[in-house]
Amino acid sequence: MAQQERAVRTRRAVLEAAAAVFAERGYAAATIGEILTRAQVTKGALYFHFDSKAALAQGVLEAQVTTDYHVPRELKLQEWVDAGMTLAKRLPQEPLLLAGVRLSADLQGREVFGSAWPAWTELTAAFLTEAKERGEVLPHVVPGETAQVFLGAWIGVQYVSQAMAGWADLEVRMSALFSHMLPAITAPAVLVRLDTAPDRGARVIAEVRAQAPALAGAGQ
Repeated sequence: MAQQERAVRTRRAVLEAAAAVFAERGYAAATIGEILTRAQVTKGALYFHFDSKAALAQGVLEAQVTTDYHVPRELKLQEWVDAGMTLAKRLPQEPLLLAGVRLSADLQGREVFGSAWPAWTELTAAFLTEAKERGEVLPHVVPGETAQVFLGAWIGVQYVSQAMAGWADLEVRMSALFSHMLPAITAPAVLVRLDTAPDRGARVIAEVRAQAPALAGAGQ
């Protein structure tokens, strides 16, 4: 068990180091040597988990979509909003997410290691599909199509926020995106109940972190 825990910690350290380097330098300029230095692991330990720089990039991209801050809600659309707003809160602070943005936009590199965009599109489509089944979404909405439109808008929001404010206004811009898109797809009775405030992500993250000690205690 201790060996397994060490392996998990080592893999995470390598991923986080790789993400930091990819976020700062991009895929082409990143080197295994710098990743090793940042991770403070041996070359053998790194290659035990990832056999190439491309595999490292794939690992970073696969770590993008998690359920770490998912809280079940009465409304599925609120869960979708929460996923977007927590991402907007976390992205400027977490190299893994920042690296995903840069890697996904690397038009040459993505032919080698892929992109996080399909996973985000699938997640959005899944939220919208269930919301439609519950009657939260208007009948004309096609979840997959809406997910693609939202992805394009979300990517644009990221780059405008980065270029104009160094990510400082990302939560405000994400809130505005939801506030403009939701009226076009949401049943009116549901729309008035949704919380899309700029601080929504911060509040959800705080809620999850407050619950964590209680859940850990219950498992003992």
